[in-house]
Amino acid sequence: MTETETNAYDVVVLGAGPVGENVADRTRAAGLTTAVVESELVGGECSYWACMPSKALLRPVIARADARRVPGLRQSVQGPLDAAAVLAHRDYYTSDWKDDGQVGWLDSIGADLHRGHGRLTGPRTVTVTGPDGGERVLTARHAVAVCTGSRAALPGLPGLDAVKPWTSREATSSHTVPGRLIVIGGGVVATEMATVWQALGSQVTLLVRGKGLLPRMEPFAGELIAEALKEAGADVRTGTSVESVTRENGTVVAVTGTGERIEADEILFATGRAPRTDDIGLESIGLDPGSWLPVDDSLRVSGHDWLYAVGDVNHRALLTHQGKYQARIAGAAIAARATGETLLAEPWGAHAATADHTAVPQVVFTDPEAAAVGLSLAEAEEAGHRVRAVDVDLSTVSGAGLYADGYQGRARMVVDVEDEILRGVTFVGPGVGELIHSATIAVAGQVPVSRLWHAVPSYPTISEVWLRLLEAYRDA
Repeated sequence: MTETETNAYDVVVLGAGPVGENVADRTRAAGLTTAVVESELVGGECSYWACMPSKALLRPVIARADARRVPGLRQSVQGPLDAAAVLAHRDYYTSDWKDDGQVGWLDSIGADLHRGHGRLTGPRTVTVTGPDGGERVLTARHAVAVCTGSRAALPGLPGLDAVKPWTSREATSSHTVPGRLIVIGGGVVATEMATVWQALGSQVTLLVRGKGLLPRMEPFAGELIAEALKEAGADVRTGTSVESVTRENGTVVAVTGTGERIEADEILFATGRAPRTDDIGLESIGLDPGSWLPVDDSLRVSGHDWLYAVGDVNHRALLTHQGKYQARIAGAAIAARATGETLLAEPWGAHAATADHTAVPQVVFTDPEAAAVGLSLAEAEEAGHRVRAVDVDLSTVSGAGLYADGYQGRARMVVDVEDEILRGVTFVGPGVGELIHSATIAVAGQVPVSRLWHAVPSYPTISEVWLRLLEAYRDA
């Protein structure tokens, strides 16, 4: 039996995805010794199976769609996409699923990487089982940060494992284009992957249990994207449940609630996420394995003054950019507590992730794109705010017409009529992903409508929609 090695650090970070990397970056910048534990690839889900590969796949799809709306160019881009080139482009952005560059970055900030499966084995203690089976105990003087993220959640359909369904990982890493693909779900992963594989040559059938797509956004976002998917050739069915799935001689057969059989070569379940906390030793500190970890605004876990949960595991906002924001806040809070500095934990303070509650931005990279920040109209009303929604047809904006012939899109501004600030903004249309940060600044900064009148949009850009929205609010 080999002797177990023990190493002491100021901070131990469990998980080396973008969230864990950013926690480590902030604690190292504060001079705290930091260990990072990772069982897979440094860079995590986002780098290899989510954000980067999905957007690398989507970029050629969106570029072709935009080009087809431009006079003088559309005739040159009527042919099919070069699927092999698109997949190779994806492989480049995942570094062929090798993490040498990310490991080098961790080295550059002075964080120690420990490869293997890390489990909490008591307060401030993480035991790492390495690839060779050897164990190493890491102790933390100040904090352990759980940054293990989330995984795809599959429904409890009998025999599903034997079908070998796709999850988001297979959908973003496949090296072949299935002839027929069933997509189960109506959220971001479902709509983006339906967009990709339909454009690459699959016949996509999108089955949605609910009434529409993107249920967490304004209803018109899902409606416009559903119309576009149908126009592209996808079969979009809402109000449809899947009761069973089998694979017969290589063919997937999904049976719906009405008894209809739908056949395909592959089936993707995009039906939510679950926390990666089932095997990290939560029971050793009195927490439930497999649970989401509730935190305060400094990202510290309730009842444990040394434990932080950052990113997806706390279930506040399952988005990479929001997890990285939390990581910057958590790293700063860990450093402040470790060095005895004053904690600035009031709303919008340096050690409070206030934006998680009121100013979370998101872009869905479909065609058209959908982008939103803050609260939808329904969410604002449910929260008790007195609000008014102002809508503008984006096709009326000169910049949109120049951007694309036949531009179709919509914008909504949710205004708090008491405070005269924006509670939320939603854009749907080609190219709107690049508009959302202006809305994020307005919402997070609680910029009064009266001051927004003085933020003059450049002409002729799609950003002129801001002027149209303000005029609509004034004239209503």
